[in-house]
Amino acid sequence: MTDDHTTGTGQDEATLGRIETEVALLMRFGEATRRATGTAEHRVLDRAAYVILRHLETAGPQNVSALAAKLNLDGSTVTRQVSAMQRDALIARTPDPADGRGTVISPTPAGLSRMAAVRAARTRLYGDILAAWDPADRDTLAELLHRLNQALMSRPRAR
Repeated sequence: MTDDHTTGTGQDEATLGRIETEVALLMRFGEATRRATGTAEHRVLDRAAYVILRHLETAGPQNVSALAAKLNLDGSTVTRQVSAMQRDALIARTPDPADGRGTVISPTPAGLSRMAAVRAARTRLYGDILAAWDPADRDTLAELLHRLNQALMSRPRAR
């Protein structure tokens, strides 16, 4: 008997194909929904700035290397994003107490305020979209998305 999970055949292959399609559609429809939403709150931050600010809010100030590692991004990519965010007064740089040659990135009150506005707008949007869902189904979706994101974050990436 063949193990469908390890060989990628049969029912498991069909299920993985469905997952791939649904994730692709989720990304496409999520972005289209964000762009089409009439409120400006969804557009006060680009996706990269939002993710960086959410992480800094949770994890606290970080250097670019730690931030890049956590977000599975190249350091030069994060440096460019952080520089743009600094120009927009969304983050501040201070000397790194552990390494005087480096800097630590912290969210500014303005950055946290804009991030909170986006988070609130997105929460309302998903509340509307999922209003007809049973609360247990919403909870299950949240847990499964969390597990998917954890699996994606733990997967090593070539940089």
